[in-house]
Amino acid sequence: MMTTANRVKLSTMMFLEFFIWGAWFVTLGTFLEKNLHASGPEIGSVFSTQSWGAIIAPFIIGLIADRYFNAEKILGILHIVGAILMYQMYQSAEVSTFYPYVLGYMVLYMPTLALVNSVAFNQMGDPEKEFSSIRVWGTIGWIVAGLAISYIFHWDSPDAVGDGLLRNTFMMTAVASLVLGLFSFTLPKTPPKGSSNEKVNVSELLGLHALKLLKDKNFAIFFISSILICIPLAFYYQNAHPFLTDTGIENPTGKMTIGQISEVLFLLLLPVFFKKFGFKRTILVGMLAWAIRYAFFAYGNGSELSFLLILGIAAHGICYDFFFVSGQIYTNSKAGDRYKSSAQGLITLATYGVGMLIGFKIAGIISEAYKLGEASHDWRMIWLIPAGIAAVVFLLFAVLFRDERVKSPETV
Repeated sequence: MMTTANRVKLSTMMFLEFFIWGAWFVTLGTFLEKNLHASGPEIGSVFSTQSWGAIIAPFIIGLIADRYFNAEKILGILHIVGAILMYQMYQSAEVSTFYPYVLGYMVLYMPTLALVNSVAFNQMGDPEKEFSSIRVWGTIGWIVAGLAISYIFHWDSPDAVGDGLLRNTFMMTAVASLVLGLFSFTLPKTPPKGSSNEKVNVSELLGLHALKLLKDKNFAIFFISSILICIPLAFYYQNAHPFLTDTGIENPTGKMTIGQISEVLFLLLLPVFFKKFGFKRTILVGMLAWAIRYAFFAYGNGSELSFLLILGIAAHGICYDFFFVSGQIYTNSKAGDRYKSSAQGLITLATYGVGMLIGFKIAGIISEAYKLGEASHDWRMIWLIPAGIAAVVFLLFAVLFRDERVKSPETV
């Protein structure tokens, strides 16, 4: 049974882990455009470092964390080095000097997402019941970061952005990263599960063993759809904050936390919806939500139609949970015990790696193509294009995917 002290430590770990991500990543697009004067393709390249980090992460976990060192110690080292890189990002005055640091940072940060889970699971007797109460503190951390930027420090106000104060998000993140790095050495010991003498299996690290599942037509359609739906997802990460800033929405970072609150609420509703309507309808609702939210963004504005923008942000819970979480459940049911870990690794590689890498590239090109001078964009077109992509993926999945029974989750 987990002790109260360990529960507090693990909750604090999750809070800081996602506070760190939310403290700089949400406002990154606005900072790059307004303060570093980056072009659309340059912004896309910076955001794509997340994808490169996701692709490289399995090697760091599989080759080092699972074989040689305690997970909590690697977590500490990665965050301390990350704090140094984040400080260098704070100091950077041009995209050319900023990019190497953000690439290095993402290569180190993305593996920590798996490491915090490993540390947490190692202390749990019943992860299905215990994990959600620990993991929710991560979402709270992300929300607190956004609220602090908007309502405490006001770094995202038009005057503050013009004065370059948005740069302070990197300093705040560097401090939080250093704190988590040092705190990690106090976490419960999580020894490596593999042996240093084991032969390295690259295909297993990347989840390539699960490629056999693609022989199943339904899984293949789901796999391709997962990659394609990440293209519109990349538009949200890259463009939502600059868009809200340009349209004159006050406290855009704080308002974007509505998306995380929505994510928590719809996560609770997902098992009920999944059980009543089945996997295909659930995932189709998630896909359709992407198209609808971007239509809201395309036709909303910062004045009388600002409610459409808020609805678009609030739809994040449906978009993310109904597609990605239900997709994880589907993958788990198709893989069976033998390929369970490999299959989840493969889907992560396909979505956050390949899919979003393509998405950020396209988003950067589209953003540049519809740029109106130095200060504005044709945001309607920038949002209608990913809305169209999501609608096409919705139609392809609706027509090609054959409905099948998937065991509904008691807990997600």
